[in-house]
Amino acid sequence: MDFTIRNEKAEDFNQVENLTREAFWNLYVPGCNEHYLVHIMRNHPDFIKKLDFVAEYNGEIIGNIMYTKAWLYSEDGIKIEIASFGPISVLPKYQRKGVGSALIHHTIDIAKNNGIGVIVIFGDPHNYCKHGFKSSKDFNISDMNGEYPYGMLALELKEGTVKGHNWKYKYSPVLEINEADAEKYDKKFEHKEKRYMPSQEIFSIAVRSYLK
Repeated sequence: MDFTIRNEKAEDFNQVENLTREAFWNLYVPGCNEHYLVHIMRNHPDFIKKLDFVAEYNGEIIGNIMYTKAWLYSEDGIKIEIASFGPISVLPKYQRKGVGSALIHHTIDIAKNNGIGVIVIFGDPHNYCKHGFKSSKDFNISDMNGEYPYGMLALELKEGTVKGHNWKYKYSPVLEINEADAEKYDKKFEHKEKRYMPSQEIFSIAVRSYLK
């Protein structure tokens, strides 16, 4: 596919929120709230505007990736500002065609050139290990409870950034969505049926899984 990657513009906002809704609807839970997250993320101080990109094909926005600031805290009081991406969205009819991979690699290069040393995300290892991500445990990065979630993954952009320490990862509070607000915002969109999908059970298993 011959698509273009460019920064998101204000006139893209509605289209990006719609594509995000289409990409996540009924995937992890009945319905979704990722489009609401996209909506509130843009005006949050932790939003990294320079890493907000869309993929455009024949005048249609078919994919999007967004980043926020995040932090690592060491056992001896060191604090490092890093980055995290998500949501990353691709319209269902264009998935598995390299759109998401292109958005990831494009933004990783920019993040590295802007001095970001580490990216930590939550996601399915099947989707991200091929891009160089590893379990956060391999870098001694735990969550704030000192545990290692199955889906917490890290990519070191500057070699040695986290070497020699144990770290705890803190994500931006913008990710702590108010579900009532998300439900209210969803009413602005065309009605879609909420229903059960097997992928929701897979997700439920994954988010309750930890490495020892």
